[in-house]
Amino acid sequence: MQIGFYDDFRPCILKENGVIDISPEVEGLQAGSPQLTLENIIINFPFLRSRLERLEREGTPIPLHQVRLRPPVPRPGKVLCGRGNFMEGVRVEPVRPLQTFFKSPDAVIGPGDTIVLPPFRPVIFHHEAELAVVIGRAAHNVPEAQALDYVFGYTTAVDVSARAPVEGEPPLAGEYGKSFDTFLPLGPAITTADAIRNPNQLQVRYWVNGQLRQDYNTSDMEHSVAYLIAALSAVMTLKPGDLILCGTNHQGLGPLQDGDVGEIEIVGIGRSSNPVVDSLKRTWPQGVDPTMGARIRERRASLNGTPSTGTWPLTPPSDPVPAP
Repeated sequence: MQIGFYDDFRPCILKENGVIDISPEVEGLQAGSPQLTLENIIINFPFLRSRLERLEREGTPIPLHQVRLRPPVPRPGKVLCGRGNFMEGVRVEPVRPLQTFFKSPDAVIGPGDTIVLPPFRPVIFHHEAELAVVIGRAAHNVPEAQALDYVFGYTTAVDVSARAPVEGEPPLAGEYGKSFDTFLPLGPAITTADAIRNPNQLQVRYWVNGQLRQDYNTSDMEHSVAYLIAALSAVMTLKPGDLILCGTNHQGLGPLQDGDVGEIEIVGIGRSSNPVVDSLKRTWPQGVDPTMGARIRERRASLNGTPSTGTWPLTPPSDPVPAP
């Protein structure tokens, strides 16, 4: 089942030929914001499932061309992102510690919404196509073996990234270049966890203007979806509606610029596109940026045999991980 929002954030089931409004079924759960409505749906989904499944079978869809799909997770409480979480053809021994960062929830946009490149001048703006995990219930110190039980579903995400400012531009510390408004397209809906047999066997693709750039499988993740949930839940309580972005394979990255249309697809989850606008009309060479992927591989290769530092576990936890 695919749960989402349309028009003025009316909750719906998304089907291939349209959307089925579920507002009457969740009337008592609609709260002061679309995000709170989603969280109420997630929390109460075990009680709603049979009614929603009947609607999915018997309801009359509103054709997609008559509606505007909205972001399926309108304003997540937390957006946690994996950093450098793919092997990209280079296995590192010993396994490197998990690295994550926060991305602004206000960066979220939905299917068809516009990615707006800000006046800030980076070296380049990149797309990063990623699997996003939607948390289904409060998770704290969750064992890895049980971690997927805490997932409500999955959606597609694009981690738009401004890479390092050009000379003379104010520096942005850490990962702030990923948190500009409109830098987190999501959608088209949340595919519920029961429909995804293994989140680490999914093909992720991203096109720009019809040209295929990224094309990778989540089996290449260095730290699995279950590990991400287990490890992060040792640091903070993950709550219904929180998002975890699993990281990206950097091979195939390229620039986003004015006039582009980016399109992401994760097989079994959905496909969504977004136009790009830049008031400064900056340009970069079209196509894949080979330097980024090469740097990642070289960096990973240089780590082989290098002892890891810090106290974070180097192998996936089988038991709850104590917070550092």
